[in-house]
Amino acid sequence: MKKCFKFFLITGIIFFTGISCIQVKNPEGSEKEVALDFKLQDLSKNSVALSDYRGKNPVAILFWTTWCPYCRVELNNLNQKYPQLAKEGWEVLAIDVEESSFLVEAFLKKRPLTFKVLLDLDAQVAHSYGLLGVPTFILVNKEGFVVFKDNYFPEDRYRELILK
Repeated sequence: MKKCFKFFLITGIIFFTGISCIQVKNPEGSEKEVALDFKLQDLSKNSVALSDYRGKNPVAILFWTTWCPYCRVELNNLNQKYPQLAKEGWEVLAIDVEESSFLVEAFLKKRPLTFKVLLDLDAQVAHSYGLLGVPTFILVNKEGFVVFKDNYFPEDRYRELILK
């Protein structure tokens, strides 16, 4: 029963995140999803907007929660990959969904992260991206288009994706 539930949950997440995209025509005529801009605060109450990186850096966004065991694995993996990603010019934003800063700070004391952690306190950003579950990765190229959206980091092809 548990395996069946997990299968349908993951299948539903993949299906609905795939159809929840906003499509626009780019100058070449192909359809691309524009990454919706957002402005969130980090744990030090500094504001960070996705548009801060447009034209400068590709951005890897990870939506996560402290209670999610799969998120913990992905956070750990991303923390190990971050030095290489930073070297390649990537910005990484880990967006905690609908949890208090107190809870996130306590979590990070046990598991420090080397990239930016932002708080989506009311889940507005998560909802605007059509998230149905965590973890969810969204990769945004320098031009501000979503080039990948799924529940894992595309380790073997993230470099080629940002060229799309």
